Amino acid sequence: MANVTDLQTKYSKLAQEYSKLRAQNQVLKKAVVDEQASSASLKEQLKQRDQSLRKQEQEMDSLSFRNQQLAKRVELLQEELAVSEAKGKKGKSKGDSPSQHGLQTQSVFDEDLQKKIEENERLHIQFYEADEQHRRQEAELKARLEELEKDAEQHQTAVAGLTTKYVETIERLQSDKARLEVKSQTLEREAKECRMRTEECQQQLRRCQSELNRQVKQSSSVIQEKVPFNDTKFSDYNSLNVPSHNRRHQLKARDVAGQALSFIQDLVAALLNFHSYTEQRVHIYPLDSSIEPISPLNQKFSQYLHENAAYVRPLEDSFLQLYQSITEDTVTVLETVVKLKSFADNFSTYTHFLQKILPYQLKSLEEECEAPLCTTALTAKNKELQSDTKKVTSVFEKLQNYINLLALPSVRQDAMPQSSTSAVFTQLAACLHSLHDAIKEMSKHYNQKAGIEQELPTVTQKLCTTTECLLGSLGSLTSSTGKIATFFSNNLDFFTSSGYNPRGCTVALNPLQAESMLANKKKAAIYINAIKKARPQSVPYREALSNRRILTSSTESREGLTQQVQQSQEKIARLEQEKEHWLLEAQLGKVRLEKENQRIADLEAQFAAALGGSPTSQTAAASTLAQSQEEAETELRATGKEMTLCTSLVGMLCTTPTVEHVGDEESREQLIKTHYMARVGELTTQLQISDSKAVHFHSECRALAKRLTIAEKSRETLSDDVKMANQNITRLQDELATTKRSYEDQLSMMSDHLCSMNETLSKQREEIDTLKLGSKGNAKKNKGR
Repeated sequence: MANVTDLQTKYSKLAQEYSKLRAQNQVLKKAVVDEQASSASLKEQLKQRDQSLRKQEQEMDSLSFRNQQLAKRVELLQEELAVSEAKGKKGKSKGDSPSQHGLQTQSVFDEDLQKKIEENERLHIQFYEADEQHRRQEAELKARLEELEKDAEQHQTAVAGLTTKYVETIERLQSDKARLEVKSQTLEREAKECRMRTEECQQQLRRCQSELNRQVKQSSSVIQEKVPFNDTKFSDYNSLNVPSHNRRHQLKARDVAGQALSFIQDLVAALLNFHSYTEQRVHIYPLDSSIEPISPLNQKFSQYLHENAAYVRPLEDSFLQLYQSITEDTVTVLETVVKLKSFADNFSTYTHFLQKILPYQLKSLEEECEAPLCTTALTAKNKELQSDTKKVTSVFEKLQNYINLLALPSVRQDAMPQSSTSAVFTQLAACLHSLHDAIKEMSKHYNQKAGIEQELPTVTQKLCTTTECLLGSLGSLTSSTGKIATFFSNNLDFFTSSGYNPRGCTVALNPLQAESMLANKKKAAIYINAIKKARPQSVPYREALSNRRILTSSTESREGLTQQVQQSQEKIARLEQEKEHWLLEAQLGKVRLEKENQRIADLEAQFAAALGGSPTSQTAAASTLAQSQEEAETELRATGKEMTLCTSLVGMLCTTPTVEHVGDEESREQLIKTHYMARVGELTTQLQISDSKAVHFHSECRALAKRLTIAEKSRETLSDDVKMANQNITRLQDELATTKRSYEDQLSMMSDHLCSMNETLSKQREEIDTLKLGSKGNAKKNKGR
């Protein structure tokens, strides 16, 4: 089953990775397509810019050609001007009117020439500036184009590498998927077989459990009916695991309770001093109540602090009652310590008192911060004290919860198992250490605050004295909490150990068992005292146990006992019949004896009468007496023949001993003896068969118990595997979330990069458009000229 779960988890993990890689591949494909589109657009833009550059070069060529033409035209005009000037000098002598006309034409040409020269200079300057600007833009665009080509090549290489990687991973995952599908099919078949086997095992387990329950009930009934002894020293002689009274545990518990009582008393004294000096400080600082009234908030806070003894004193009283309830003659476990509930209630009351005064204490510190002479350092210390006060109150709340949990078993049975009790004691020890640390921090901050307050100019002697007393109470409170935490950690093994659990059982002791244990202890003490006073002769304990073992082995089953009882009852009935027979015989013998006595008396009377008469009468009387004696003897012999008793191993037989019946009597006795010996042999064989069956059933029960333990262990391992699988699932979910977050960040970065690239491209387009417009304007101006 573990392999099935492992393969399922691996398959699910691979499926998750495949889906994740597939999603990543889609994202990367989209990014590649976008990059390809952007690179294509950039190429188109590059082509357009090349075309525009060619057009601008052509325009520059045309402009240079036009400029050359204009320069030649200017030269021609200058030559014409020189020729005209020479002609003018020649024609000065001809007259005034043509000279004036020549002067006018010459001035017109001079103005036109001057304009053309200025325009030519301006065009040269514009052409030079446009050429320089075009070169700079061309260099910038070439550099940007090279950078973009490099970026595109890098993206192409990255995309190619990722595509090859993802293709390989997809192929590998597909092969793994095919292999895992085959494995999953085989594992499903194995799982079906395992389910069938588990169902069969569960059915066998239920049958075994029912059989074991039946045998346990039968064994418990046999133990209750037939086991009168219990021994705590030799476990071999013990059939019932009854807990015994642990005097050493009681002495240790009383010693520990005494030490805890002394620490609690110190803690109560320190808390009383702390609350009292805090009340005095509230009346003194920040406002002195003897000079001016304090704020209503501090008045309420002082009133609550004045009532602290009503909440702190019951802690010591209830713990003293708890200490007094722990004696040598009691049973000290969480289920029997009833006084712990009252201590827990008083501790809860004190915790509620701390919660009630907490907001007033925080507000009082805030009022101290609002005082006019409060510095920034003092304000910082007051804020630290506020946090320390909150921390101390929260730690007291935790202690209240743990103490209430420990007091719960004394109120309600089966409220908390032994493992939970150990965990609560461990957490309580850690909480006590945290309380010591919190009070230590608060004492340190109070010391620092007191040092800062002494530097203030308005501090009075009364405030200094109260602050010193408050620091002393905090020091004693720190030492008492440290002692309590150290004491509890040192005795943690004693608190978590169970001194009264029955051997071989993890169930806690309940109060009824404790009462019965104490009653048994008293009975044992009375019995031992009685033995000490009068020592009667008794069988040794081991001899009695051996005799009991022999007795239980000889009468192991109830059927044999019932058979013995029936046989004894039949024997008793037969003996009763024989008793009645003999009673009748005794009555008959008594009647006969009375008759014989009467006859003897008559004969003696006759004999006496005959003695007083003639000798013939004496002889007659003597002859009658002798005759009567002979008759009595014959009757006695007859009765003896009738009442002859024959005793043997089989029983008792009354016969009349005649010669012809002696052989029949012996043969009948021999037949009866052989019959009963055969019956005894059959019963011994049946007893041996039943013993062998019992041994077989016992071995089967042991094997089933072993199988049950193995099944429980496998169940525990499977539960551990399930826990590990859940942990792996959570870890994979976390990894998926992190990878998803990282890919989202990467996509956002890529989108930002694309946005920046689009912005640069738009800027370049705008620059190109401006250059085109500028070149077109220049071309139009040149054409117009």
